[in-house]
Amino acid sequence: MNALASRVDAAWAVLHTVPDPEVPAVSVCDLGIVRDVIEHDDGLEIVLTPTYSGCPATEAIEHDVLAAIEQAGLGRARATLRRAPAWTSDWISDEGRAKLKAYGIAPPAHLNAEQAASTAMPIKLFGRIAGERIACPRCASERTERLSAFGSTACKALYRCMACKEPFEHFKPF
Repeated sequence: MNALASRVDAAWAVLHTVPDPEVPAVSVCDLGIVRDVIEHDDGLEIVLTPTYSGCPATEAIEHDVLAAIEQAGLGRARATLRRAPAWTSDWISDEGRAKLKAYGIAPPAHLNAEQAASTAMPIKLFGRIAGERIACPRCASERTERLSAFGSTACKALYRCMACKEPFEHFKPF
């Protein structure tokens, strides 16, 4: 392994430890926000795709990512925001989905092939997907009801489980 590859690999390892500021149980890599790490002559470039254009955590994520790279002694780094292709909840890793569930947040369903291929698909921050069943992350019951289209962040909705009576958030698929 050459020095450049090992530096990029070390950066990926560090980035996997950077928590998302809004959902600290998962890393920015678990959520698929970190898209690439590129070695340039003048340092590392960390390519980030925010979950949506108006995400208020974007600036904090940039700061935390660059601070982690610096603290790891990996030299100069810069963050680049790449908004195309747009982030999709399908980029959340299987490990990230498991961490969301363990944290008490119902992970999003995977989009079907037609939805995933569509670049014109609107982000559904309000409505439910037809036939969508949200399982409680605590007891796995699908007897749940939505209380609010928004939870603690715009990308989550608030639900209640009718079986265990516990409230929980659901990370919306988009």
